[in-house]
This record gives sequence, C-alpha cells and structure tokens, in this order.
Amino acid sequence: MATANKSNLPVIADLSEFDNDSGTFLERLVFNSRPVVVGFCLIVTLVLGYQATKIELKAGFEKMLPETHPYVINYQDNKFDLTGLGNNLRLAVETKGETIYEPEFLEVFEHISDQVFFVPGVDRVGMKSLFTPNTRWKIVTEEGFEGGPVVPDGFDTSPEMIERLKLNVQRAGIVGDLVSNDARSASILIPLLELHPETGNPLDIYHFSTQLEELRDKYQSVLFKNITHADPNEELSHNVVIALEEGFGSDSEHSDLKVHITGFAKIVGSLIDGMVSVMAFFLVAIVIAAMLLYLYTRAIQATLIVILCTVVAVVWQIGILATIGFELDPYSILVPFLVFAIGVSHGAQKLNGVIQSIANGTHHYIAARYTFRQLFLAGVTALLSDGVGFAVLMIILIPVIQDLALTASIGVSVLIFTNLILVPVLLSYSGIRQKAVDHASNLPEKPEDAHGLWRFLLLFTERKGATIAIAGGVALAAMGIVVSQNLQIGDLDPGAPELRPDSRYNRDVAYMNANYSTSSDIFAVIVKGEQDSCIDHEVLSLADELEWRLLELQGVEDVRGLNTRTRQMLSGLNEGYIKFNTLFRNQDTINYSVTELTPLGFVNLTCSIWPMIVYLEDHKAATLTSVVETLDAFSAEFQSPKVEFLGAAGSAGFEAATNIVVEKANREMMFWVYGAVMLLCLLTFRSLAGVICAVVPLMLTTILCEALMVWLGIGIKVATLPVIALGVGIGVDYALYVLTVILAKERQGIPLKQAYFETLMFTGRVVALIGVTLAAGVITWALSPIKFQADMGILLTFMFLWNMIGALVLMPALAHFLLKPKPAQP
Repeated sequence: MATANKSNLPVIADLSEFDNDSGTFLERLVFNSRPVVVGFCLIVTLVLGYQATKIELKAGFEKMLPETHPYVINYQDNKFDLTGLGNNLRLAVETKGETIYEPEFLEVFEHISDQVFFVPGVDRVGMKSLFTPNTRWKIVTEEGFEGGPVVPDGFDTSPEMIERLKLNVQRAGIVGDLVSNDARSASILIPLLELHPETGNPLDIYHFSTQLEELRDKYQSVLFKNITHADPNEELSHNVVIALEEGFGSDSEHSDLKVHITGFAKIVGSLIDGMVSVMAFFLVAIVIAAMLLYLYTRAIQATLIVILCTVVAVVWQIGILATIGFELDPYSILVPFLVFAIGVSHGAQKLNGVIQSIANGTHHYIAARYTFRQLFLAGVTALLSDGVGFAVLMIILIPVIQDLALTASIGVSVLIFTNLILVPVLLSYSGIRQKAVDHASNLPEKPEDAHGLWRFLLLFTERKGATIAIAGGVALAAMGIVVSQNLQIGDLDPGAPELRPDSRYNRDVAYMNANYSTSSDIFAVIVKGEQDSCIDHEVLSLADELEWRLLELQGVEDVRGLNTRTRQMLSGLNEGYIKFNTLFRNQDTINYSVTELTPLGFVNLTCSIWPMIVYLEDHKAATLTSVVETLDAFSAEFQSPKVEFLGAAGSAGFEAATNIVVEKANREMMFWVYGAVMLLCLLTFRSLAGVICAVVPLMLTTILCEALMVWLGIGIKVATLPVIALGVGIGVDYALYVLTVILAKERQGIPLKQAYFETLMFTGRVVALIGVTLAAGVITWALSPIKFQADMGILLTFMFLWNMIGALVLMPALAHFLLKPKPAQP
C-alpha cells in the first residue's frame, strides 16, 4: 500500500507497484532506457577522453588585446611601420664584476646576442643590442657629423677596443636603455613575430619562453675563469663554448653572470609553468569535496558516483574544446575548477534527494526518478543561469575572455547530461547503503526538535529575525557601496600582478626598473600624417607641445620621438649649444636633420608615421589614466589636417585600451547577468516576489565582493573581471534549490516557518554543505604561486560563503515580508 511523503509523492517500496509511464516525457525517456543512457555516456567519455589528451596550453599576444578598441585598431593598421612596439621582450645580462667593459663579459654577451638573434620567432630587423648593427652612434665635430656602429668593426677585447666601445656607448646615448645606468649590465630588445617563420603557424609563446629559459640556465652557469684560461689564439666564440662546457652545471649563485628577462612572453611562460600546481589544487579540491560529501551522507559508493560524474563532465568539456580546435590558456585553465564546483553542487542535491526518498521507504529506483522529477527543472534553470553568467562575458571584446566564456558555457552544458541525468540514473542502479539511509532517517520531524543551527535559521522567518536580517543587509550594502567607490580598473601593483611579488619575473622587473632609465612600460603615441609630414615644422611643434604636457605627468619618466631627435640634431649642428636644442623654422635645416641625420626606426620610409615613446614608471591604473586623459585633451585642443596623434601602441598602450574596455564592460556585464538571472528566475518561480527574494542576496554579495577587492588591493582587470559574473551565476544555484521548494510548499498552504524547515531538511542542508565544500576547495588556491589564481580563490571563497548565507538567512527574511502562503486546499 503506497503512502505519501512530504513532497506529496507516494512512497512505494515495491517496484512492481510503480507506474513506469508516470512522470514527464523526459523522465520516461531517461529511466525507461537506462542502459542506453549509460552506454551513450560511456562511449562519449571514451571518445572525448581521448580527445582531451590532445588539449594544449597556449597563450597568444593578440588574444590579450581588446580587438575593437581604437587603440588596437590604430596599432593593427600601422604595425608594419611601428617595429618593436608590439610583443616585445627585454633580456638583460648582469655581471658580478665591476662593469660590463671586461673582456670575458663582452665575449659572452656577444655570444648571447648571436644566439637570441637566431631563435625562431625573433623579429631580427627590430632586435637591438650592443652587437647588432642597428645600434649606432653619431656626433658632431668640426668637420661635420661622424657616426658608426657602437661596436667598432673588427672588434676584439683588447683594452684599446674596449675604450672605444665605452666612448661609443656614451655617444649613442644608450646608457639607461641598452646599457644599465651603473654599467653593470647590458640588455637586448627582442621584438617577436606573430607567426613562426618556419611553420607559418602562430608563434608558440610558451615554447619561445622555454627556449629563453634554456639560454638563461645555460649562461647563468658560466665562469669567467674558464674564458680567461682558454687558448687566447682561438676564436672568441670557441673560448665561450669552452667556458660554457666547463662552467655548465655550476651553482648559479656562484657564477659570474645573472640573466633577467621581462615581457609578455615571459609572463605567459611563468603562468603556464605554474599550471602544474593548478593541477595539484584540482586534485585537492576533488579530495575535499569527496570527504565532506561522504561525511554528510555516509554513502561512500554514492559519493564516488557524484565525484566520478563531475570529473566526467570536466573530461567532456576539455575533450570538446580539443575537438573544435581550442586551447586552454592561463586564464581559462581555471574554468574546469568552476565546472567541477558547479557539478558537485548539483550532484549533491540529487544524491540528497535520493537518500531522503529511500529513508522514507521508497525503492531506490523510484527514489531516483522522484528526485529527477522534483529537481530537474530547478537544476536546469540553475545551469542555464550559470551558462548565461558565462555567456554574457562574450560581450567583452577581448578574445581571451571570450574564450573563457565559451569554455565555461561548454562545461556548464555538459553538466546537464552528467550530473542532472547520469547521476540519478547511476544511483537508480546502485541504491544507497543502509548506513546512509539510517543516518538520513534521524532527521527531526518538527522545528523544535531540529539542530540548534536549523532552529537559528528558522528565526529569520519570523518578523523580529527577518527585520534584523534585512537591516543588517542594508547596513552591509551601504558600507560596501561606500568602500567600492574606490575600486580601480587595471593593475594596482608594479611588475606582473598575475604573479607573486617575489616571483622571478617580478624580481627581474624590479631589477630593470632600478637599473635602467627606459622602463618596459611603454605608451607609444602614433603620430600619423601625410607623406613627408615628419619634416613639417607645425607637425613637429605640435609633437613638442604634447611631449612637454606628458613630461609634466607623475609617473612619466621620459618621452622620445622624432621631434626629440630633431632638436638634438639641430643642437649638434650648432656645436651642441643647448640654446639651439629647439625646432628651427628654416625648412632646409629641418629637412637635413630629419632625412640625413636621423637613424632608421624613428620614422617610416614615407616620412608619414612615427611613434612618440612615453616611458612610464609603472602600468598602474592611475598612471595610464593620466596619460590617456592628457592625450585625449591634447587631441581635442589641437586639431590639424596635417597630423593625428593616435593612441596607442606599446605594452602600456595596450593595457590602457584593455582598462577602458574592462571599465565599460564591467557595468554592462552585471546588467546583462542580473537581467538574465531575473528572467530565468521569473520563468521558474512564476512569482515576482520570489525573484526579489532570490536576487537581492546575490546583489549584496556582489557589492561586498567589490568592497573586498578594494581592501585587498585588487583591481578589475582581465583576470578578475569574470569572477563577479561567475559568482552571480553559481550563487543563484543556492536560491533556486531553496526557493523552489519553499514556493512549492507555500502554494500548498504551508506556513513559511514550516515550509522553510522542511526545505532545510531537504535541499537547504545541502546548500550549506556545498557552500562550505566549495569554499574549502577554492581557498587552497590562496597558496598558488600564480597570484591571480590566489586572488580568484579568495574572491570565490567569499562569494560561495556569502551566497550561501544570503540563501539561508536573507532570502527567508525577505520571504517573510514578500511571500504569503495560499489557503490550504480542502
């Protein structure tokens, strides 16, 4: 004889009494064809598992750029005339001796320069070092201008040649650029090609970074004594080879050289190297989730089913990406973590539903069908909300974020099969061990018999508790809004904020900044006019005006351009007298200075495009904002048909463009995320009051998360922008699983307190469990060597916990005032 449980579903212990044609069409399709469903999932897992082994970790420079921003468009339109202002590296070799002007150092440095020159992917035309022919000096003498390469022809390491080199370095004005201010290191500027010159494929940034690391390790083991003891009659390169062979493997701390490398390719290399630790954190998250889920359910077999199905979802996701030709980059590599987190949340709800039904006396097959029937719609809606949260990121026109959005959307989609369908199907086969059933059977029947925590939560369904909760939420929101006004766009720290301050890359950046006048943070204004506009006095005068305005800004170290070089040449034509360091109005003089005396690289061949290089102390948001505002104000004030001063190339120029896009997208993204979530909630709940109850706690969490970012010194940028959107998408899962049950019971005429109690005993307890489980899984990221992963771990932990608190505290408090139970039906 069947009885009814609290969900108004009959308790059927005998499988023969169950009507297999009951339930929705999808339920019948799934459970009446269980072998087909399991077989299909097994085959797909094997196929996509094989495909997943082909996934690659890559990161392209172009993918980091906001492709539709005017700065990037300007650069793309003129990049062939702007050599060395795209994806650049700078490699500095530091001697532990007195200066670089020692025979042993110069021999090794030439060898390094030659080896870097022949690394596939280096733009050899734009590469510069002491030993490249495009590094030249020029001076004015009584007989006119003289010049030549900085390293003289026929250079050897004799004292006379070294003295000439030292003089030429001063003449070329490269101290602080290619030679450090203290003359204890020399650097190589390494512009990179977009395509590999041998294969024609996009340059593999990580592989290139690895090649440079091999060079670093090789030369940081060199000992000068081995060069000194080499046969002086042998060729220079042979001496260095001997030094490398004899010095190789020595402790780099006791070697005579130290190599520093900065640039985008090295950041990517460091991030991908850190992916090994990311995999370790993934395993830790799996173990933590399995342990907590088992402690909650006492069902080891069922726990393993949930974890296994969730891992299968991650395998499907990666396999699909590999199949369609996508790679994982250092930003999207974290998406499988989020998919796993979401999957565990939904799988745990299904497991809990099956256990509850079996504890009521229902056969395990029927319990699985009941759980599917009760929670599938809420699960699909939650996953759709997650998917919308991810998909909305597509509006941010930065390819790396769009790839992340696509990767995450695919992952969420496969969860519908693996966790909403496969989990209950497998549980319908395995059933639940009696130990777990007995553990679930101990649930209290009345609110007064519940655990102290549940009785505390029930207080928020009463007027006093609800009022206190809402007042507290309002106070927290007000505080969060005030603090979040200081939230900044972009990086707030020098170096690469994606990495730890003490990482080797950031130590290299600190060395460069301390020892070189020209920083790696370059904002290049693109000066573009008609043919021969570079010799127009008006154009050069406007460039002078912009130069002086930029030099007045805090954070600007130096400004160099064709106008600067022209003034220097005109001064040289007049015996170097500083009074003549200005622009003459005599056209012939300007023509001679620009066309005859200016080295290649300052202007293109048609004399129409040249970069004005702005060297910045850092790439912090405030520094970039001041430069952008100054450029915009100048362009608005001085408009000439002869010339345009366009933003921008260089690393800082691209970052400024990214900041502008991120700032605009931030609010748009939140508008669309919340709009989509509210629409889905409305379709699910069929109640405007229910939508308010679900969304208000999410909004509070978003506000507090932004305040937390201010306190932690985290800006909104490419790495952190998706976090808040993801937090909203995942957080709405809690609301759906709790509020769906409350509304169903409210429509049955059950008072709010009793309805909330029964919800806590059904899905609410699992919401608390999952909130803690997910937070425990991602808080371990705080230990990651990759700082942006650590930041994401802290922010996601905060959002997981606060979304849980909002669903269990603030939502029932709002429901007290907004939801009114319908009269019970007779």
